[in-house]
Amino acid sequence: MRIADKMSFNQVNQNLTKNRSDMADLQNQAATQKRINKPSDDPLASARVLASRTEERGNTQFIKNINNARSFLEFSDQSLGELSEILVRAKELAVSQSNDASGNEETRLVTASEIEQIYNQAIQIGNRKLGERYVFGGYKTQTTPFNQAGEYFGDDGDMKIQTHKDSFVAMNIPGSKVFLGRGLGGDGIVRARYEAPTTVEQLKQFQKEEQEREEVNREVESNFIETRGPASDRRSSRSDKQDPVTGGGGTNIFSTIKDLEISLRTNDKQGVQAALDTLDQAISQVVLTRSEVGSRIMAVNNTMDSLQKAVVDNKVAASQLEDADAFQVISDINKTDSTLKATLETSGKLIQPSLLDFLR
Repeated sequence: MRIADKMSFNQVNQNLTKNRSDMADLQNQAATQKRINKPSDDPLASARVLASRTEERGNTQFIKNINNARSFLEFSDQSLGELSEILVRAKELAVSQSNDASGNEETRLVTASEIEQIYNQAIQIGNRKLGERYVFGGYKTQTTPFNQAGEYFGDDGDMKIQTHKDSFVAMNIPGSKVFLGRGLGGDGIVRARYEAPTTVEQLKQFQKEEQEREEVNREVESNFIETRGPASDRRSSRSDKQDPVTGGGGTNIFSTIKDLEISLRTNDKQGVQAALDTLDQAISQVVLTRSEVGSRIMAVNNTMDSLQKAVVDNKVAASQLEDADAFQVISDINKTDSTLKATLETSGKLIQPSLLDFLR
């Protein structure tokens, strides 16, 4: 086989190109500390790295969602704790004034002033805001949920936030369930009575139905009349009087406190005694609602722990696939450098002789 000068030159050029290309790749790995700098370096590993990064970014967003929901739930839990404390204080005052041995007309009148302050505190708790959003307003986070008369202007919406793939948690408790006792099941657990709207049309339809339902409730309450006791006109607005623990509806906390205040101002001992049962129901209602909030906080905390572990695992997996071994890279650079030098030396000897060297 005849070896032409052109064949020798092409072989030398090919070997030098390969060695210099390998050296450039190794230098790039040493500079970036990455084994994979473009998909062609390792197509299969590149696909897995991209999938890990996508999942990591999704988990990072879920963690942000959970932090937002957890702050909302913890603030709600704090507010419910304060509401429970003032209800317990109202019950203590009612017990002290429920008989003639420890109370009389003057003491009941003085106690009524403190009950009035408790009522104002309950209204204030119902109108709590976290940032620019009302906590107990449902979807209507920009509308004040309660006026001074205890009328509710929010809705029953649960603001659900995604905490994981196909996993959602409600980050709020509507004020209608906490303070008015609406939507309480027989087991005392607060739950929505409808599916959350998923489109703008469904949301508008829901708001329209909610307004119609509120109008019907006001009409029914305005026609409901009780005749017992001087505080009966105020008790007419409390349509649900059953204890949620025993399988009934909820209690209107504002009406309960206001009834107690009126009974104290009018020296209605029987009204004060009757308020004890409804106060127990109101306290149970708040405690059950608070337990629901606590269970959600526990759920998001567990999800947070899982997501943080998943983020670490994804980074470890991606690192194993794309990160370069520094010692191996340096060793390969030294080896490739020696190979390049040897190639240059042998190539120089191979292409040095020419026709002119033999014509001297």
